[in-house]
Amino acid sequence: MSASDASVYELAGGMPFFEALVSRFYDGVERDPALLGLYPTPEDLRDARHRLTLFLAQYWGGPAAYSQERGHPRLRMRHAPFAIGPDARDRWLAHMAAALDAADPEPTLRAAFDEYFAMAAEAMRNRDA
Repeated sequence: MSASDASVYELAGGMPFFEALVSRFYDGVERDPALLGLYPTPEDLRDARHRLTLFLAQYWGGPAAYSQERGHPRLRMRHAPFAIGPDARDRWLAHMAAALDAADPEPTLRAAFDEYFAMAAEAMRNRDA
């Protein structure tokens, strides 16, 4: 398979890349009281790690395990119960940027990830303050 035929999932390193990325991301969330409050129990945090890993892997061309487990992503609907304002969005983006810094994907992939995460974080925002 040539690089031009490869998905972002494959180019990034497959499931190990997304597992490590999400693990680093949620390590940051666990140290951030403003975001940690969105996960009332340890099970909520564990389940969120699992779901985000599967979602990102699928979104970037990996296996369809997220859809098999949860159906259509319906991201706005699934996030609607949570108050997500500019501060939560920016904190989320900061933790994801730190996780990407640690993962150090090649520049073209990093740019694609940064663009997607900025768009997705803003799309999940459902409060002005």
